[in-house]
Amino acid sequence: MAHTPRHITTPERRARLALRHGLTPATRAATPEDIAGSLVALHGTDPATVYLAVGARLADPSLTVPETTRALYEDRTLLRMHGMRHTVFVFPADLTAIVHASTGLAVAARERASLLKDMAKAGAPDAAWLKEVEGSLLSALTLRGQATAAELALDEPRLREQFVYAAGKNYEGVHTVSTRLLRVLGVEGKVVRGRPLGSWTSSQFRWAVAPEHPELDVAEAQSALLRRWLTACGPATEADLKWWTGWRVTDVRRALTTIGAEPVSLDEGLGYVAAGDLAPLAGPAEPWAALLPGLDPTAMGWQQRDWYLAPELRPALFDGSGNVGPTVWWDGRVVGGWAQRPDGEIAWRILDGKGVGREGEAAIGVAAERLRGWVGATRLTPRFRTPVERELSA
Repeated sequence: MAHTPRHITTPERRARLALRHGLTPATRAATPEDIAGSLVALHGTDPATVYLAVGARLADPSLTVPETTRALYEDRTLLRMHGMRHTVFVFPADLTAIVHASTGLAVAARERASLLKDMAKAGAPDAAWLKEVEGSLLSALTLRGQATAAELALDEPRLREQFVYAAGKNYEGVHTVSTRLLRVLGVEGKVVRGRPLGSWTSSQFRWAVAPEHPELDVAEAQSALLRRWLTACGPATEADLKWWTGWRVTDVRRALTTIGAEPVSLDEGLGYVAAGDLAPLAGPAEPWAALLPGLDPTAMGWQQRDWYLAPELRPALFDGSGNVGPTVWWDGRVVGGWAQRPDGEIAWRILDGKGVGREGEAAIGVAAERLRGWVGATRLTPRFRTPVERELSA
């Protein structure tokens, strides 16, 4: 007789999200490393997102900046590198080899081939020349410890050479060898981003030689990554998994089989949880409020988001490329957006008031004051701006 998968309701999914992502007061974490581990990765395209995502989940938010800076740039227990979907994330150090093998190798091969193709079209030097420049760059970076592209070009002047990209096209441009080469070396796992040139919101980074890590089997690494993600974020549909990883559907299915993922029934259809994760929660999560940053890993964790974000809210909360902006959460749902005004005030607006009530509004207000308290004099402008964020920040 066919086994009927256990049904996991939307309220239970929301409770799992709250407890496993450290969003209730009782589940807040002691360190940025704990938070990154519970989320698998922190989205790193906007540097401020890393700190804001940590601050929303840290037991003592006043430690957000010093502790996250320590983890990133002193202890290097967190590393900023390219990962899923060719996107920059911050990962726990023990995950970097797994991410590199499971998602980085294929992207790296395409990136290097693309660079060589663009250089050849522009009549630039060949692969042997590029390999020589690469060796010189890595030697200079090893000696310096950390450096900007401009500093490296003092040691290796060929990094300043330029070539025309997409000649004759409406998107024609000029690329510098250093810019493209450092990007390739980043996805190849040879260099990582170091300290920023400015504050914790700065987008200008130094580079450093990547810590050595073992070379893993691709299939084994994919299975390990999927197990970690399902434990943190499951249940999820196959579409969610394919989107989050950026893998082919055949890779997703193979990894699901290898790790013994358990099928479950969701309102969206068939989903999966990690092996042994079928037991219902002991009870509902306590009501909670949170102000999460743009590109927060909780808001961006799934492709199918209707179970926590009503479709009618998307035009206000997403930019034209599908990047989510700052969101206001109440009890497992996105209910609005927030922004910082020039005077430092955290302004927020409820866009979906269903079920929020006075308790919810009061809790959201407390979360806003909590955020303002640790951000202090720093001014925040999201890299990807959305309609409601622009309006509230004016």
